Amino acid sequence: MKIKHSKYRNTGLIFELLVKQIAADTLNREQSPAVSILKEFYASRNSLAKEYKLYDLVTKSKGVSQRRAEAIVSTITEVSRKLNQDALKNQKYKLISEIKKHYDLDEFFSIQVRDYKALASMYCLLEAQNNQELVDPKYLVDNKVTLLEHLTDKSQNSNDVKDTLIEEYSKYDKDLKLLTFKILLEKFNSTYKDLLPEQKNILKEFITSVNSKKRLHNIVNEELRKLSSEVSKLTSKVTDEVVKIKLEEVARSIKTVKNTERIDDTHLVNLMQFYDLVNELKSL
Repeated sequence: MKIKHSKYRNTGLIFELLVKQIAADTLNREQSPAVSILKEFYASRNSLAKEYKLYDLVTKSKGVSQRRAEAIVSTITEVSRKLNQDALKNQKYKLISEIKKHYDLDEFFSIQVRDYKALASMYCLLEAQNNQELVDPKYLVDNKVTLLEHLTDKSQNSNDVKDTLIEEYSKYDKDLKLLTFKILLEKFNSTYKDLLPEQKNILKEFITSVNSKKRLHNIVNEELRKLSSEVSKLTSKVTDEVVKIKLEEVARSIKTVKNTERIDDTHLVNLMQFYDLVNELKSL
């Protein structure tokens, strides 16, 4: 699924709009209700105010180093995970209700805001990691790229961003680990445009079985045994003695994974390469 940006729930964007509304009201010599709204919702210790501080950190951090930018993104996502999401949702509802009492919402949200793209991308990133459903990895990467480009003022390599997301999310709970393998799947699909049916199947198995270590071990070992047997059979058809010796060594190197050994993306890469080898042997 994709997370759609919602202006009505973007804490950072609404703050900027309220500040601009105060300026507009002041120029029109009107008392600005936006002042009291800011004080009520943003000057307290509630979840909404805490989330705004994350947006504030991003908007005030421009032209920083790559390392600093990565640290900022990692920090805001980590802190966001610890916020009370139910309380935050309720406070955002009350905030919009209060704004609606004093302003036309269509006009209020039509005001142009600097750094809108970065604010929207940050909202989507935070929503994605707090969402119960798996999010489209490409969408997640695109939003992080936008945020990093805002922070560093430099273009970003999407493949590098995928790598950092995989490393970061693999540390978390099962939902984010599932997202890690979704990103891996997207990465493999972009790298190997023409995946073999066997490769697609094992990728799917890695995604669906990531929560069950035992099942994942069984699947990997079953595939390794099949591949070892397949390579051995195909090797017998090779006439070149040098090639045959090398293939026999490959077949012996395909060993099952011990129960105590952790299954990770290295095993996935090895399986993908073995499938390619078998496919080439079949075409000889």
